Amino acid sequence: MKKTLLVSAILGCCIATSAQAATVLGFKVGGDYWYADTNGTFADKGQPQQDVNYNSSAQGSYWVALEHPIPFIPNVKIRENSLDQKGGISNANFNFNGYDFKTNVTTYADLSNTDFVLYYEILDNDIVSLDLGAAYKLMNGSFRVQDAGHPEEKDIDSGIIMGYASGEVGIPGIGLFGFADLMVGASESSVYDYAVGLGWEFDGVTVDTRVRVGYREFLFDVSNFSGVSADTTFKGYFAGVEIDF
Repeated sequence: MKKTLLVSAILGCCIATSAQAATVLGFKVGGDYWYADTNGTFADKGQPQQDVNYNSSAQGSYWVALEHPIPFIPNVKIRENSLDQKGGISNANFNFNGYDFKTNVTTYADLSNTDFVLYYEILDNDIVSLDLGAAYKLMNGSFRVQDAGHPEEKDIDSGIIMGYASGEVGIPGIGLFGFADLMVGASESSVYDYAVGLGWEFDGVTVDTRVRVGYREFLFDVSNFSGVSADTTFKGYFAGVEIDF
């Protein structure tokens, strides 16, 4: 409840200062290549969580954003996050989705999700920019367990209300900037998604191109989410590009 009130307060502050919003209509599209290490546990709600030996592999994020000069109406960003990892449990002895697994099993953690973000530009100049708002992270994945002949799967398909903040500090004239993006769960307080890094902006005649590198971490720590408890982390370095129209 406290975090939900905090998100509401942030939005109120954003609306009050929206006079500093962008003065022209802008459109952004971008994508990140993310090589993530995965670790964590999961189980049916109320059952002991199982440690999983996950692999590491490439993940990806893709987004579009619309920024406008209309007062009081927030800007919009939609980001698709593909997070799908394979792992295993040796000598398993647990029940998942009503089935007893008692041998070596293969597990699949699909925590793919879509972020729907509404935000206001609080600051926007050549040196400092700051966006604040709220987001809804819609999970659209599953946890799956499979032995030699039997699979069991539970969908992870609920949503999480989150606070959103994004900031940049740049060096005028050379295009170099540092950035930080943060999403913190309000309805699920132990879920967060953040990224920090450096970027370079190249000005063009009709479009600007931004190259980014950095580190990102997504923590999904829940006790009863779509009937599952889990404590799973995707983290690692990424590189990406964004085009501003």
